[in-house]
Amino acid sequence: MYEASTEAELDHNVQLYHPKISEEDTFAKLKALLKRVVENSPFYQKKFREANINIGDIKSLKDLKLLPFTNKEELRDAYPLGLQAVPDSEVVRIHSSSGTTGKPIIIPYTRKDVDLWAEMMMRCYMLAGLTNQDRIQITPGYGLWTAGIGFQLGAERLGAMAIPTGPGNTEKQLEMFVDLKTTALTSTSSYALLLAEEIENRGLKSQIHLRKGIIGSERWSEKMRSRIENELGIETFDIYGLTEIYGPGIGLDCAFHEGMHYWSDYLLFEIIDPITGEQLPDGTLGELVITTLTKEGAPLIRYRTRDLTRIIPGLCKCGCPFPRIDRVLGRSDDRIKFKAVNIYPGQIEDLVHRIPGVSSEYQILLTRKDGRDSMIFRVEIEGTEDPSKKTKTEKALGKAFKDFIGVTVDVVGVKIGELPRSMKKTKRVIDEREL
Repeated sequence: MYEASTEAELDHNVQLYHPKISEEDTFAKLKALLKRVVENSPFYQKKFREANINIGDIKSLKDLKLLPFTNKEELRDAYPLGLQAVPDSEVVRIHSSSGTTGKPIIIPYTRKDVDLWAEMMMRCYMLAGLTNQDRIQITPGYGLWTAGIGFQLGAERLGAMAIPTGPGNTEKQLEMFVDLKTTALTSTSSYALLLAEEIENRGLKSQIHLRKGIIGSERWSEKMRSRIENELGIETFDIYGLTEIYGPGIGLDCAFHEGMHYWSDYLLFEIIDPITGEQLPDGTLGELVITTLTKEGAPLIRYRTRDLTRIIPGLCKCGCPFPRIDRVLGRSDDRIKFKAVNIYPGQIEDLVHRIPGVSSEYQILLTRKDGRDSMIFRVEIEGTEDPSKKTKTEKALGKAFKDFIGVTVDVVGVKIGELPRSMKKTKRVIDEREL
């Protein structure tokens, strides 16, 4: 089991920065942002004109709700460089989304944007207790995707040794773990689990020096977190980010693991009702909306992330002055609609967590025959070689689905390691109803 961060580490990290995060400072940055986009952003000039917005009417943070939302479809429609709000001479880099569901979203970055992103990533590492003595192995992808280069920016700003292995090539990853004495891993949760299983299978645990894991890019359950921590002997930290905003590094949970601190001196977070769009009070679950207070290349105002979370009231026990959001429950647009019931990934992971002997790994197959929908829930469980134990666990899961979610599903237990593993994000839902 990992050794949790010490009080000395926590105190050290709290003292690292003393940002201005007052309402007055935040509002001053918002006003400066609005002035910039009105003067320099064709995208927001058009948007504000159509919404009849006069930025002079924004007199406090309470007036934020008067500004229109920005959504992903608009960003796609702005392809390729319609979001750019600075001259070409000030753009030093672009990143983009994958574009798997349509045109990619291209985000230009200025030098200041890159520097602030590096600062946020460095803060994440520091909050996790990493220093310039650490060796950070970076397994997410490089290129147009923001992940790999974002993790590297932060490592270099921290002064740590970056080991940019990139995705895949598990043999090389394990070799670097052993030979370079890697102390920190950055990866998706799916790949961290795959690496943990490979290390266990090859008996390498005594030869590695890992102590921390910075894990992100996909939602992962507490049960999956426990497996990764126990099998690798590390403490893990949940990192948050979006390509449209900066990339990974806009938030991280601290050693108390009671929500993710976000950098409110650079970003303005609000929670809305995903249906009505109304702002919700702190502590209430809803959709996260982000305004990039200091971004230059492609600033975004009230961007609807579709991520479901809540702002956690009060200060964290760690003493860090930055506010927190809860771990993301799921996305408002990734719910499964099954027999008139909306099911979110977080509900399934919570249900799996309740049943002893059930792994974190599952797969859902949705089919339709003669107008009737059915769901097969394949899940890894312990003791599949014992038919009675397997049947008992399957029945417990079926009952939990009925009791807690209100649907009847066909549960199929499989042995640990039987479901597919991924070097990127694991595809957990296969919906054949639309084929």
